[in-house]
Amino acid sequence: MKCLIIEDEPLALNLLESYVRRVEGLTLLKSYTNAVEAFTFLQSRTVDLLFLDIRLPQITGLDLLKSLKNRPPVIMTTAYRDYAVDAYDLDVVDYLLKPVTFERFLRSISKVYQVKQLVAPEVTAGPLTNDFDRAYIFLREDREMVKVFLKDILYIESLRDYVRVRTQDRQIITYQKISYLEQKLPETKFIRIHRSFLVAIDRVTAFTPVSVSIGDKVLPLGRNYKLQALRALHNDNVLF
Repeated sequence: MKCLIIEDEPLALNLLESYVRRVEGLTLLKSYTNAVEAFTFLQSRTVDLLFLDIRLPQITGLDLLKSLKNRPPVIMTTAYRDYAVDAYDLDVVDYLLKPVTFERFLRSISKVYQVKQLVAPEVTAGPLTNDFDRAYIFLREDREMVKVFLKDILYIESLRDYVRVRTQDRQIITYQKISYLEQKLPETKFIRIHRSFLVAIDRVTAFTPVSVSIGDKVLPLGRNYKLQALRALHNDNVLF
C-alpha cells in the first residue's frame, strides 16, 4: 500500500515514518507538514492509505478530507479526542491518539487490510517434522524474510491480525494470525494456553491453574485452553 503522511509535529512525523517502514506491504510515497501542499500532490497522484493529522497550519485535516473527491482510506492522528465524531462522520478507518504506540499502529493497519480485503502473507516453513533442532520458519519483518528456528521460540503473542514471536534474543512482529501459526507448528512442541498466547512446552519454567511462566514472563492461562494446556504441561496427569 502506497502511503502519504500529513503531520506537522516533527516527533510524531518521524515516529509514523518509522512505523510505516517497519511494516511489510507499506511504502511511504511522501510526507507533508502542510495540508495545502499535500492537496496539490493528491490531485495528481493516487495513494492507498493516508495518515492525516487534524490540527494543521492553514487548513485542518478534516477540511482537507472534505475537499477530496476520491478519498483513500484514512487514519486520523491527533492529540485531541474531541474530533473523533467528526472524523468518523467522514468514514475514516481509524482514529489514533498521540503518542501512538507501534502495537496501536498495527491495529489500525489491520483495519485497513480488512477494508481493502487483503490477504495475510503466508509463513514460509522449513522442515517441521524430522529434526526439531533444525526446523525453522521464515517470518516477514521490516521488508525481509527472517529465519527463526523453532527451538529458539519462547512464546507467540497475538496482536489481533499480527503476532509477536518472542525468542531468547529478540522479538519479531509480523502480519499473521496466531491461529495460522498454531496450525503450522508441531503440537507436540507448542501449546495454546490463551486466545492470545502460544507457548513452547519445553520453555515453560512453572505453571499454576491460572498462569504459565517462561522465565520471568508470566502469561495468563485462558479458561477455554486450561484443560488441554495443563495436560500437555503435566504429561496428562493433571488433577486440577
